[in-house]
Amino acid sequence: MTANELLPLAVLASSLLPGLVIFALPEERVALRTALNLAGAFAKIGLVALLVAGVAAGEDYVFRYAVLPGIDLVFKADALALLFITLSTVLWLFTTLYAIGYLEGAPHRSRFFGFFSLCVTATMGIAMAGNLFTFFVFYELLTLSTFPLVVHRGTEKAMRAGTIYLAYTLVGGTALLVGIVWLHSLVGHTEFAHGGIASALGEGQAGALKAIFLLLIAGVGVKAALVPLHGWLPQAMVAPAPVSALLHAVAVVKAGAFGIVRIAYEIYGIEFAQSLGLLLPLAVLAAVTILWGSLRALFQDDLKKRLAYSTVSQVSYIALGVALFGPLGTIGGLVHLVHQGVMKITLFFCAGNYAETLGIHKVSEMDGAGRRMPWTTAAFSVAALGMMGAPLTAGAVSKAWLGDGAEAAGMGWALWVLWASSLLNAAYFLPILWRAWARPLPAAWPDEHIPARGRRETAWLLLLPPLATAALTLTFGIFAEAEWSPLAWAKLIAQREYLQAAF
Repeated sequence: MTANELLPLAVLASSLLPGLVIFALPEERVALRTALNLAGAFAKIGLVALLVAGVAAGEDYVFRYAVLPGIDLVFKADALALLFITLSTVLWLFTTLYAIGYLEGAPHRSRFFGFFSLCVTATMGIAMAGNLFTFFVFYELLTLSTFPLVVHRGTEKAMRAGTIYLAYTLVGGTALLVGIVWLHSLVGHTEFAHGGIASALGEGQAGALKAIFLLLIAGVGVKAALVPLHGWLPQAMVAPAPVSALLHAVAVVKAGAFGIVRIAYEIYGIEFAQSLGLLLPLAVLAAVTILWGSLRALFQDDLKKRLAYSTVSQVSYIALGVALFGPLGTIGGLVHLVHQGVMKITLFFCAGNYAETLGIHKVSEMDGAGRRMPWTTAAFSVAALGMMGAPLTAGAVSKAWLGDGAEAAGMGWALWVLWASSLLNAAYFLPILWRAWARPLPAAWPDEHIPARGRRETAWLLLLPPLATAALTLTFGIFAEAEWSPLAWAKLIAQREYLQAAF
């Protein structure tokens, strides 16, 4: 076995092995558990850096294992996989640091961090899957490993949310499996390939291929929170803040959006999907989800639920970019996969800080929060402005490319959807910022919530991650044209792996 075959396995093992050991650790072994978590996170960053350098230089990293005749387990670290892997790996480190501080003194930490590591392992498997069979195996592992995290607190509300989450995702997984089996029966394999594999069947199988596309998109659309498959996401906000960050930015909804990209480009092929008339319905569904999520967010007083409906809206920008049928939209959708993750994880980190430090859970309780927690609120403000598409933020870059993609594709109505979404983003984020910075402090606020002069506003493990990810929000916006930026990598994907266009 060559080094290029082993490296994808090493990326999986860097979170799987620490997670398995952590499961067996007694609760009091805090230092060892922390060391294993951080060692795994830093090891994964180093391994992913090697993959990025190799893929940029034209190296191939593929591992294949025959499970059954005609069915292989395949891991392939290509440019698209690395966009998702790098995002998840970096954000996993920040989420691990945050979770260590957030769960200090809480029960069942070994169980939590064990499943946390399995979740990241499943995400890596999804990203590097070389065929739909491998994708499905790790897609379902992601469901099984995130369920215990959603119900971690064990309350009646948490168990109800977990049951809803499991029902949605298992039904989605069933639809995905049916679509995979049907496609395999027609094509003989389900390998991801540039230009797709479905086009080999031609227009004669158009009816079956349209039905299979519907099944596959429904299967991944549950985790991507496409309307009307999004109902689990707001319910899952009962989970601890690190789990919310994991669901929205690192793993679950990103896995669904990533699946849409793989299906459109490497199962159907974007040109063949367009010829079958599949992209316009996908664009309309994405647009409906974008607007519906934003409208629902407007009426949520619970802060995490407002952020959850914001995710429903924002993640569908990725599906819209795919459906715009052109290089500009593709780049906009792909880069938003990274940008949305960085911005949204910042918002959930900050929401967790407000809840843990000040007891704030609702928008109506945010009065004066900026004066008590200025650094947390500054990070929240940067991420919220990014979601609106404010200049110099990552969100502005995504929306600019998506808007250009809509114009280039002759889909002017999609441009209006983007503008309407940005206005709605402002409508549900600006009142939070106004309350936090401009409203007076509540007279009845308990004195113990006001930090003494010179003290940090909260524990450094809770403060460092949102400050770091807020800085990335600005960095990816200001230096969008740099060679190392997510935008540059999205251009590489569009050029090298899909559209072969010159940028």
